[in-house]
Amino acid sequence: MTYLQAAVLGLLQGLGEFLPISSSAHLAVVPFLFHWNYQGLEYDVMLHLGTLLSIVCFFWKDWIQIIKEGFSRPKTPEGHYLWYILLATIPGALAGYLLEEKAETVFRQPELIAFSLIFFSGLIFLADRLAKNQKSLESLTLAEAMLIGLAQSLAILPGASRSGMTIMAALFLGFRRQDSARFSFLLSTPVIVGAALLELPKISWSQINGPFIVGFFTSALVGFLSIKFLLSFLKTKTLFPFVIYRLALAGLILAVSL
Repeated sequence: MTYLQAAVLGLLQGLGEFLPISSSAHLAVVPFLFHWNYQGLEYDVMLHLGTLLSIVCFFWKDWIQIIKEGFSRPKTPEGHYLWYILLATIPGALAGYLLEEKAETVFRQPELIAFSLIFFSGLIFLADRLAKNQKSLESLTLAEAMLIGLAQSLAILPGASRSGMTIMAALFLGFRRQDSARFSFLLSTPVIVGAALLELPKISWSQINGPFIVGFFTSALVGFLSIKFLLSFLKTKTLFPFVIYRLALAGLILAVSL
């Protein structure tokens, strides 16, 4: 892998992990379009470690407060938040554990990715158009958290998008766009941490070379900026531009692969 390829994939991971455009779709499709050799699971893990660093750096104050309230005042609405997030993480974690092999093989077929991009774009568009945009996270219930967690499990499909699915579910439940994105990012943290801990042993020190390091830091920096951008963007804007981008990407994939 060249330094340019590493930087491009790091850029795509940082953008796609937090914007509703699917990082896994881009990591599968871009090497396919440019005839790059598959970078390997180890490099994908390194990229996810980069986005883990970005989300921890961005939300570290939030997580300290969430953990503190969860243990000191577990019966209050603020204290419930930690346990809601952890319980809602279970469906996504189970999907990743049970379908990991298919996610790296069968689900990476270009035509399947294009179909996934198109189908879930329709759902995201519908949720965005029907959004009441009224509820704040303070009113979140366990049932609502679990429904958003179930939506997160769909992210095992390249083209679905973890942030896209969780924001979509939160919008269907009536939450404000910005609050939907914030909960999406917080909910993704335990899944990314768990996946990183499981996959980290697969990386040997001999594999950590220049391109690995470039990909890691590019993913971390771009991921941090993507989080900041989306939270600001959704204060006043809708998800429509991302829907258009997803459909355009699906069209490109089908044009090249068929």
